[in-house]
Amino acid sequence: MLYVVAWPLLAEADDTALRRLRAQYHPREADLIGPHFTLVFGAPPSEEERLRTALAELADHRSFWFVLERLARHDMAPPSRAAYLYAVPADGAAELIELYETLNPAPGVEAFGPHITLGLFGHAAEAEHLARMVERQHLPMHGRVEELALLSRHDDGLETLASVRLMR
Repeated sequence: MLYVVAWPLLAEADDTALRRLRAQYHPREADLIGPHFTLVFGAPPSEEERLRTALAELADHRSFWFVLERLARHDMAPPSRAAYLYAVPADGAAELIELYETLNPAPGVEAFGPHITLGLFGHAAEAEHLARMVERQHLPMHGRVEELALLSRHDDGLETLASVRLMR
C-alpha cells in the first residue's frame, strides 16, 4: 500500500512530546513512523506513477506554518469502545486540505480532517482523560510543513519512494 505524508517540523520539546505519546499510546505505528499528517491513505501500488507525478508537481507549492491547538477523539463503531486521539491543526489546516485534494482527485468516503494520530485507546474515556492532560501541558504546538513523501508499506516497514521539499 502507498501513502503520502507531510512531515511536520516542530520545536524539539514538541517533537519529543508527540513521539513519547505515540510510543506509549500507539506503539505499533510509532515504531514504524514518527509524527506526520497522512495525505493519501493506503493507495494501491498501481497508483505509484500518478502519485509520483502529483508529488513532483507540488514542488512549487509553498511550505507553511501550522498550529496544533486541540485534540480530537474519534470513537470506533460499536460494539468497540475503542477511540483514536488526534492532534488537530487550526492554522495550516486549509493548506493540508488543499494538498489532500490535489493528491486525491476522487473524493473519499469520509471528509478529510488533517490530524496527527497520537494513540489508540481501548476505551473512549481513556482517550478523553489523556486529551485533557495533554491540552493543558503541551498545546498549542507550532510547526512547519516543508516536505512531503511517498511511502510504500511492506510487512517489514516503510520505504520512501519519493519526496519533495516545498518552496520557502
